[in-house]
Amino acid sequence: MLTKRVKSRIVGEHKTNDKDTGSAQVQIAMTSRQIEELAAHLKKNPKDNHSRRGLLKMVSKRRRLLSYLKKNELSAYEKLIKKLDLKR
Repeated sequence: MLTKRVKSRIVGEHKTNDKDTGSAQVQIAMTSRQIEELAAHLKKNPKDNHSRRGLLKMVSKRRRLLSYLKKNELSAYEKLIKKLDLKR
């Protein structure tokens, strides 16, 4: 679970304007951070199948958001991929 401080830092890094909290870039960055934390949890607890299912849902959500961003704003997509160091 992400703390308020971590969420606000992520929003600050990826926002497109001052009032932006829900753009695709921010959502992708937030989801990526949650995926990293959950992956670390699953390395310590390999039998936690409920969390594994949540991880798979998050990965598919991020994939859908990335597809949307690639279709609508290619330059923002490429910049975000590079910034988050994602494979695409």
